[in-house]
Amino acid sequence: GGLPQDDREAARLYRLAAEQGLAAAQFKLALLFGSGRGVPQDDTEAVRLYRLAAEQGHGAAQFNLAQHYPQGMGGLPQDDREAARFFSLAADQGLLEPCTAAG
Repeated sequence: GGLPQDDREAARLYRLAAEQGLAAAQFKLALLFGSGRGVPQDDTEAVRLYRLAAEQGHGAAQFNLAQHYPQGMGGLPQDDREAARFFSLAADQGLLEPCTAAG
């Protein structure tokens, strides 16, 4: 049952909610931009959306943002300190073991 999957429609709806400041929608839309599902693949836009959600305390967005810093992906500077900061924020929410963030 259910509706057929439509990534473009999902992206449109997530964008509407993201523009209203909903962290969960910003995160989901970032995932779509990162993978190119329903929207053109765009790591810079994905990072921008991850940051918006992360700044609102969205743990998975903090984790994903942290993963982009070590290699300077998505237009970010290569910054191990910022990576560690966002991994720590995600760890504080129980999304990963603290030793994982350091190693």
